[in-house]
Amino acid sequence: MTIVESRPPVSPGEPAPDFSLPAVTREDERVSLEDYRRRSAVFLALFIGLWCPFCRRSIAQMGVTAGKLEALGVEALGIVATPAENARLYFKYRPTRLRLAADPALSTHRAYGLPKPAPTPELMKAIETTRINPMGEFPEPLPITEAAVAMAKIDGYAENETDKADMKRQWPQLKGQFLIDRNGIVRWVNVECATEGFAGVGKFPSEEEILTAVRALPCS
Repeated sequence: MTIVESRPPVSPGEPAPDFSLPAVTREDERVSLEDYRRRSAVFLALFIGLWCPFCRRSIAQMGVTAGKLEALGVEALGIVATPAENARLYFKYRPTRLRLAADPALSTHRAYGLPKPAPTPELMKAIETTRINPMGEFPEPLPITEAAVAMAKIDGYAENETDKADMKRQWPQLKGQFLIDRNGIVRWVNVECATEGFAGVGKFPSEEEILTAVRALPCS
């Protein structure tokens, strides 16, 4: 696939790029990686907009896993690529214990080097022909677009105008997760589609994968 990226994804051993973004939970709060330095390791997940059904499901999954991470001395943080006010409206009705920040411009995705494939004929063909079942809830894998539509239908989710604008700007931005130690060094990375190609669309690391990576963190 043809990739549009400003830099390769951040790798284990590199310093994690800092950021300062508006918090989703409180209008007067900002979220920074510096908040955690020397205090806690961080499991950081970079999502795209709430139009993405795979992101909505993964955020819900992270909300459940957050308590287990905290017990191991790691805090969970998600960055969702939609305006803060849109995220606040969504999570008002679908609350999560996951701390979230808003980054509609995808500045954090660029800083961490997450790929954005170019919408070439090759990519469009792959979207049409690749079948996925990332959450394991369909009887059989579906083409990527059909899987997204089916998941939104199961969720009863209706896109608003902000979602449509986000999708137009963001697609087909890929997502990623980074485990960062308390000194701000990246120790583990997972980038969507990095190992499986488009068959990996929508897949999020399992809870056991995340906890295994956390348990391997060096003491500091």
